[in-house]
Amino acid sequence: MTHNADDAWSMLRSRVSECTRCALHKTRKNTVFGQGVLKTNLVFVGEGPGETEDEQGLAFVGKAGQLLTKILDAGGISRDEAFITNVVKCRPPENRTPAQEEMLACSEHLEAQLLLLRPKVVVCLGATALSWLMKTSRSISALRGQWFDWRGITLFPMFHPSYLLRDPSKAKGSPKDLTWQDVRALKKKLAEF
Repeated sequence: MTHNADDAWSMLRSRVSECTRCALHKTRKNTVFGQGVLKTNLVFVGEGPGETEDEQGLAFVGKAGQLLTKILDAGGISRDEAFITNVVKCRPPENRTPAQEEMLACSEHLEAQLLLLRPKVVVCLGATALSWLMKTSRSISALRGQWFDWRGITLFPMFHPSYLLRDPSKAKGSPKDLTWQDVRALKKKLAEF
């Protein structure tokens, strides 16, 4: 990592922490920049921070984040080897889905992160990340588990772990079962790099 890249990260982190481009900054406790390794083939993009994330200033550390870590560990993927972030860097009140204008206001932060990281694979966790990055209205159920090219990066939609928390079934074809299949496919894909 060169000094220029370090400087770019530092400037971006500072821009995010001081951001007032949408109304979400009025209710946040902390911005949630995202965290992980900066030299990685794998980036996870979720929707936005939840309550625990807002408290700690870290992405995916609440119940959904803990489940994500367990899922990845079970599939032989270390979360420590990835970078994890969200479409919006401030918590939407009551954990609601971020509004279009909020995502638009925050999009340059995510774009800059992806430009600096240059991952091989971006996993869209849930419908919001998928629809934002792919500019699609197709459902996560219709597109999960498939590979898409996005600006030379492989995009892989998966269910958001919070969705799995709401549907505990492990039956064949259930969201948990499909996620297990997706994690195995992701592990296989990462082995190609």
